[in-house]
Amino acid sequence: MLSILIRLTCIIVLLLLALGKSGHAADSEREQRLVDEMDANLFDGTLIWFESGDLEFAAVELQPETGPARGAVILLHGRGFHADWPETINPLRTALSEQGWHTLSLQMPVLAKDAKYFDYLAVLPEAFPRIEAAIDHLTQRKLHPVVLAAHSCGTHMALAWFEETGDSRIDAFIGIGMGATDYKQPMQRPFPFTAMTVPILDVYGDNDYPAVLRKAPDRLALIRESGHSGSSQIEVAGANHFFTGAADGLVDGISAWFETLSF
Repeated sequence: MLSILIRLTCIIVLLLLALGKSGHAADSEREQRLVDEMDANLFDGTLIWFESGDLEFAAVELQPETGPARGAVILLHGRGFHADWPETINPLRTALSEQGWHTLSLQMPVLAKDAKYFDYLAVLPEAFPRIEAAIDHLTQRKLHPVVLAAHSCGTHMALAWFEETGDSRIDAFIGIGMGATDYKQPMQRPFPFTAMTVPILDVYGDNDYPAVLRKAPDRLALIRESGHSGSSQIEVAGANHFFTGAADGLVDGISAWFETLSF
Protein backbone atom coordinates (compact mmCIF):
# COMPACT_ATOMS: atom_id res chain seq x y z
CA MET A 1 0.00 0.00 0.00
CA LEU A 2 2.81 2.38 0.91
CA SER A 3 4.56 1.74 -2.39
CA ILE A 4 1.36 2.60 -4.28
CA LEU A 5 1.01 5.88 -2.37
CA ILE A 6 4.64 6.74 -3.11
CA ARG A 7 4.11 6.07 -6.79
CA LEU A 8 0.95 8.17 -6.86
CA THR A 9 2.77 11.00 -5.08
CA CYS A 10 5.59 10.87 -7.63
CA ILE A 11 3.11 10.95 -10.50
CA ILE A 12 1.31 13.99 -9.00
CA VAL A 13 4.60 15.80 -8.49
CA LEU A 14 5.64 15.11 -12.09
CA LEU A 15 2.28 16.35 -13.36
CA LEU A 16 2.57 19.53 -11.32
CA LEU A 17 6.07 20.13 -12.62
CA ALA A 18 4.87 19.63 -16.20
CA LEU A 19 1.99 22.03 -15.67
CA GLY A 20 4.33 24.55 -14.14
CA LYS A 21 6.66 24.32 -17.11
CA SER A 22 3.87 24.82 -19.66
CA GLY A 23 2.14 27.56 -17.70
CA HIS A 24 5.03 29.73 -16.60
CA ALA A 25 4.85 33.47 -16.83
CA ALA A 26 6.98 35.58 -19.10
CA ASP A 27 10.64 36.13 -18.23
CA SER A 28 10.68 39.69 -16.86
CA GLU A 29 14.44 39.66 -16.25
CA ARG A 30 15.19 38.74 -19.85
CA GLU A 31 12.70 41.34 -21.03
CA GLN A 32 14.53 44.00 -19.01
CA ARG A 33 17.87 42.97 -20.54
CA LEU A 34 16.37 43.30 -24.01
CA VAL A 35 14.97 46.72 -23.17
CA ASP A 36 18.36 47.82 -21.81
CA GLU A 37 20.01 46.64 -25.05
CA MET A 38 17.41 48.49 -27.09
CA ASP A 39 17.74 51.68 -25.06
CA ALA A 40 21.53 51.68 -25.41
CA ASN A 41 21.27 51.54 -29.19
CA LEU A 42 18.10 53.56 -29.82
CA PHE A 43 18.59 56.20 -32.49
CA ASP A 44 15.15 57.10 -33.84
CA GLY A 45 12.31 57.59 -31.41
CA THR A 46 11.77 57.85 -27.67
CA LEU A 47 11.69 55.07 -25.11
CA ILE A 48 8.52 55.41 -23.03
CA TRP A 49 7.00 53.32 -20.25
CA PHE A 50 3.43 52.17 -19.75
CA GLU A 51 1.71 51.02 -16.58
CA SER A 52 -1.36 48.80 -16.63
CA GLY A 53 -2.30 47.48 -13.21
CA ASP A 54 0.80 45.74 -11.86
CA LEU A 55 2.32 45.59 -15.34
CA GLU A 56 5.05 47.97 -16.48
CA PHE A 57 6.47 47.69 -19.98
CA ALA A 58 8.47 49.69 -22.49
CA ALA A 59 7.70 50.96 -25.98
CA VAL A 60 9.37 53.08 -28.63
CA GLU A 61 7.36 56.02 -29.92
CA LEU A 62 8.23 57.90 -33.08
CA GLN A 63 6.28 60.87 -34.40
CA PRO A 64 6.41 62.11 -38.00
CA GLU A 65 8.76 65.08 -38.35
CA THR A 66 6.43 67.29 -40.38
CA GLY A 67 2.70 67.88 -40.49
CA PRO A 68 -0.10 66.11 -38.65
CA ALA A 69 0.11 62.32 -38.47
CA ARG A 70 -1.82 60.28 -41.01
CA GLY A 71 -2.73 57.97 -38.15
CA ALA A 72 -0.93 55.55 -35.86
CA VAL A 73 0.63 52.13 -36.28
CA ILE A 74 1.18 49.85 -33.29
CA LEU A 75 3.94 47.29 -33.90
CA LEU A 76 4.40 43.93 -32.17
CA HIS A 77 7.79 42.23 -32.64
CA GLY A 78 8.57 38.55 -33.04
CA ARG A 79 9.55 35.89 -30.51
CA GLY A 80 12.29 36.78 -28.06
CA PHE A 81 13.14 40.13 -29.65
CA HIS A 82 12.69 43.75 -28.60
CA ALA A 83 10.69 46.73 -29.84
CA ASP A 84 13.47 48.11 -32.06
CA TRP A 85 14.76 44.83 -33.48
CA PRO A 86 17.05 45.61 -36.44
CA GLU A 87 15.22 43.22 -38.76
CA THR A 88 11.58 43.87 -39.69
CA ILE A 89 10.60 46.14 -36.78
CA ASN A 90 13.13 48.98 -36.94
CA PRO A 91 12.96 49.38 -40.74
CA LEU A 92 9.18 49.31 -40.65
CA ARG A 93 8.58 51.72 -37.79
CA THR A 94 11.10 54.29 -39.05
CA ALA A 95 9.99 54.14 -42.69
CA LEU A 96 6.31 54.48 -41.78
CA SER A 97 7.15 57.48 -39.61
CA GLU A 98 8.91 59.08 -42.57
CA GLN A 99 5.69 58.56 -44.53
CA GLY A 100 3.67 60.46 -41.95
CA TRP A 101 2.56 57.72 -39.55
CA HIS A 102 2.90 57.95 -35.79
CA THR A 103 4.49 54.62 -34.79
CA LEU A 104 4.40 52.93 -31.41
CA SER A 105 6.46 49.73 -31.13
CA LEU A 106 5.68 47.69 -28.01
CA GLN A 107 7.96 45.49 -25.99
CA MET A 108 6.15 42.15 -25.88
CA PRO A 109 6.50 39.41 -23.24
CA VAL A 110 9.42 37.04 -23.78
CA LEU A 111 10.49 33.65 -22.47
CA ALA A 112 13.88 31.95 -22.28
CA LYS A 113 15.95 32.06 -25.44
CA ASP A 114 15.26 28.38 -26.26
CA ALA A 115 11.47 28.61 -25.73
CA LYS A 116 9.31 27.26 -28.55
CA TYR A 117 5.86 28.01 -29.94
CA PHE A 118 4.10 25.66 -27.52
CA ASP A 119 5.82 27.41 -24.59
CA TYR A 120 4.54 30.79 -25.75
CA LEU A 121 0.90 29.68 -25.86
CA ALA A 122 0.67 30.15 -22.09
CA VAL A 123 1.87 33.76 -22.22
CA LEU A 124 -0.22 35.02 -25.14
CA PRO A 125 -2.75 36.64 -22.75
CA GLU A 126 0.08 38.67 -21.20
CA ALA A 127 0.14 40.65 -24.45
CA PHE A 128 -3.48 41.78 -24.12
CA PRO A 129 -3.03 44.60 -21.54
CA ARG A 130 -0.05 45.90 -23.52
CA ILE A 131 -2.12 46.21 -26.69
CA GLU A 132 -4.98 47.80 -24.77
CA ALA A 133 -2.65 50.31 -23.07
CA ALA A 134 -1.16 51.28 -26.43
CA ILE A 135 -4.59 51.86 -27.96
CA ASP A 136 -5.63 53.93 -24.94
CA HIS A 137 -2.48 56.04 -25.31
CA LEU A 138 -3.11 56.75 -28.98
CA THR A 139 -6.82 57.38 -28.44
CA GLN A 140 -6.03 59.95 -25.75
CA ARG A 141 -3.81 61.70 -28.28
CA LYS A 142 -6.71 61.64 -30.77
CA LEU A 143 -4.72 59.70 -33.36
CA HIS A 144 -6.83 58.02 -36.02
CA PRO A 145 -6.87 55.58 -37.74
CA VAL A 146 -5.11 53.03 -35.54
CA VAL A 147 -3.45 50.11 -37.33
CA LEU A 148 -2.14 47.05 -35.51
CA ALA A 149 0.87 45.46 -37.26
CA ALA A 150 2.48 42.29 -35.91
CA HIS A 151 5.35 40.05 -36.97
CA SER A 152 5.78 36.30 -36.40
CA CYS A 153 5.00 35.43 -32.75
CA GLY A 154 3.56 38.92 -32.40
CA THR A 155 0.80 37.82 -34.79
CA HIS A 156 -0.10 34.93 -32.46
CA MET A 157 -0.44 37.49 -29.66
CA ALA A 158 -2.45 39.92 -31.77
CA LEU A 159 -4.84 37.27 -33.08
CA ALA A 160 -5.36 35.84 -29.59
CA TRP A 161 -6.24 39.39 -28.50
CA PHE A 162 -8.76 39.62 -31.36
CA GLU A 163 -10.38 36.39 -30.20
CA GLU A 164 -10.69 37.80 -26.69
CA THR A 165 -11.83 41.35 -27.42
CA GLY A 166 -12.81 41.68 -31.08
CA ASP A 167 -11.37 44.31 -33.43
CA SER A 168 -13.61 47.29 -32.70
CA ARG A 169 -10.76 49.35 -31.21
CA ILE A 170 -8.56 49.32 -34.33
CA ASP A 171 -9.09 50.24 -37.97
CA ALA A 172 -6.86 47.73 -39.79
CA PHE A 173 -4.60 44.74 -39.13
CA ILE A 174 -1.30 43.78 -40.75
CA GLY A 175 0.04 40.28 -40.12
CA ILE A 176 3.65 39.66 -41.19
CA GLY A 177 4.91 36.08 -41.40
CA MET A 178 1.69 34.68 -39.94
CA GLY A 179 1.50 31.05 -38.91
CA ALA A 180 5.14 30.60 -37.86
CA THR A 181 5.57 27.66 -35.48
CA ASP A 182 8.28 25.15 -34.59
CA TYR A 183 8.98 21.68 -35.97
CA LYS A 184 6.17 19.27 -35.10
CA GLN A 185 4.30 22.03 -33.23
CA PRO A 186 1.20 22.79 -35.33
CA MET A 187 -0.85 25.91 -34.69
CA GLN A 188 -3.21 25.46 -31.77
CA ARG A 189 -5.44 28.46 -32.46
CA PRO A 190 -7.11 28.96 -35.86
CA PHE A 191 -6.83 32.22 -37.78
CA PRO A 192 -9.90 34.26 -36.66
CA PHE A 193 -10.19 36.23 -39.90
CA THR A 194 -13.81 35.36 -40.64
CA ALA A 195 -14.86 37.03 -37.39
CA MET A 196 -12.90 40.22 -38.09
CA THR A 197 -14.48 43.34 -39.55
CA VAL A 198 -11.42 45.50 -40.29
CA PRO A 199 -9.29 45.25 -43.45
CA ILE A 200 -6.54 42.63 -43.15
CA LEU A 201 -3.17 42.57 -44.89
CA ASP A 202 -1.27 39.28 -44.93
CA VAL A 203 2.43 39.81 -45.78
CA TYR A 204 5.06 37.11 -46.11
CA GLY A 205 8.31 36.44 -47.94
CA ASP A 206 8.66 34.03 -50.82
CA ASN A 207 11.45 32.36 -48.82
CA ASP A 208 9.53 32.42 -45.52
CA TYR A 209 9.25 29.55 -43.04
CA PRO A 210 7.60 26.41 -44.49
CA ALA A 211 4.59 26.69 -42.17
CA VAL A 212 3.98 30.29 -43.25
CA LEU A 213 4.20 29.40 -46.93
CA ARG A 214 2.12 26.25 -46.58
CA LYS A 215 -0.75 28.08 -44.89
CA ALA A 216 -0.76 31.07 -47.28
CA PRO A 217 -3.64 29.74 -49.47
CA ASP A 218 -5.71 28.93 -46.39
CA ARG A 219 -5.10 32.39 -44.95
CA LEU A 220 -6.13 34.02 -48.21
CA ALA A 221 -9.32 31.97 -48.37
CA LEU A 222 -10.26 32.98 -44.82
CA ILE A 223 -9.43 36.64 -45.51
CA ARG A 224 -11.66 36.58 -48.57
CA GLU A 225 -14.40 34.85 -46.58
CA SER A 226 -14.30 37.72 -44.08
CA GLY A 227 -15.74 39.83 -46.88
CA HIS A 228 -13.82 43.07 -46.40
CA SER A 229 -13.00 44.49 -49.82
CA GLY A 230 -9.87 46.22 -48.50
CA SER A 231 -8.19 43.00 -47.37
CA SER A 232 -5.26 41.63 -49.33
CA GLN A 233 -2.28 39.29 -49.34
CA ILE A 234 1.24 40.18 -50.48
CA GLU A 235 4.22 37.92 -51.15
CA VAL A 236 7.49 39.88 -51.02
CA ALA A 237 10.06 38.62 -53.52
CA GLY A 238 13.49 37.72 -52.18
CA ALA A 239 12.39 37.91 -48.55
CA ASN A 240 12.88 35.42 -45.73
CA HIS A 241 10.88 35.37 -42.51
CA PHE A 242 12.79 38.36 -41.12
CA PHE A 243 12.93 40.29 -44.41
CA THR A 244 16.71 40.37 -44.16
CA GLY A 245 17.90 42.66 -46.95
CA ALA A 246 14.31 42.94 -48.19
CA ALA A 247 12.85 45.51 -45.80
CA ASP A 248 12.19 47.91 -48.68
CA GLY A 249 9.86 45.37 -50.26
CA LEU A 250 8.01 44.99 -46.97
CA VAL A 251 7.63 48.75 -46.52
CA ASP A 252 6.62 49.30 -50.15
CA GLY A 253 3.97 46.60 -49.99
CA ILE A 254 2.42 47.99 -46.82
CA SER A 255 2.60 51.58 -48.08
CA ALA A 256 0.88 50.65 -51.33
CA TRP A 257 -1.85 48.85 -49.38
CA PHE A 258 -2.46 51.89 -47.20
CA GLU A 259 -3.16 53.90 -50.35
CA THR A 260 -6.02 51.53 -51.25
CA LEU A 261 -7.83 52.12 -47.95
CA SER A 262 -10.24 54.88 -47.02
CA PHE A 263 -10.32 55.19 -43.27
